Amino acid sequence: MKVVILCGGLGTRLREETEYRPKPMVPVGGRPVLWHIMKYYAHFGHKDFILCLGYKGDVIKDYFRNYLWHTSDVTLRLGRNPQIRYHNSHEEEDWTVTLLETGLETQTGGRLRRALAHVTDDTFLFTYGDGLTNSDINASVRFHLTHGAIATITAVKPSGRFGELAMDGQTITAFREKPEQESSYISGGFMVLNRRVGEYIDPEDSCSFEKAPLERLANAGQLKAHCHDGFWQCMDTYREQQLLEGLWRSGNAPWKVW
Repeated sequence: MKVVILCGGLGTRLREETEYRPKPMVPVGGRPVLWHIMKYYAHFGHKDFILCLGYKGDVIKDYFRNYLWHTSDVTLRLGRNPQIRYHNSHEEEDWTVTLLETGLETQTGGRLRRALAHVTDDTFLFTYGDGLTNSDINASVRFHLTHGAIATITAVKPSGRFGELAMDGQTITAFREKPEQESSYISGGFMVLNRRVGEYIDPEDSCSFEKAPLERLANAGQLKAHCHDGFWQCMDTYREQQLLEGLWRSGNAPWKVW
């Protein structure tokens, strides 16, 4: 099953890193967060990727064009007939990666619409290049195939970022400092879609998938939620990047299933 990953945004809230590279290439444990996302999907057997490029897309192209160079021990023979010998083998050798230029200013809906030309099956996977989870991808696919709607979103409860107040009118009756999870679900960005989703996306590159298309799907009863109460974390800020880095270094990264 093909996996479409949005990799073209500016990542302005992570400017410390994205001034020099696109956000999906910001490292966690010495590897781009995009690599972690792809390794996670590959664990569930989904190894055919479509990367929707935009801002600094050449960095992502260079990484995959020279993947062995970046990830292997190498012996070089110099001279008029130079040779390169790579000493490592990789589990990623059976990956297929389509690098799709979708425009610098194109919004998420426009990028997804362009990717549909490369999606050959009715059902495909879709996500963003900046979030990690331990949600069961194949369980969400099975759920999607049972209800017959066009779109399934993995719904998650993010970790609490602020103190939570319980109130009676204007009186605070309880306070919890940064609860482990928020009380309500949000979109975790890991989706299973039918190609008919294109019917709900405006033809303009300025179309944001999270606005009119998802609203239309919801109004038509074509949007379902696969709830996940386990780990999920986006990487919007430097603090969140450091959180993911700490989990990886501790050996307790919940998404590390390979």
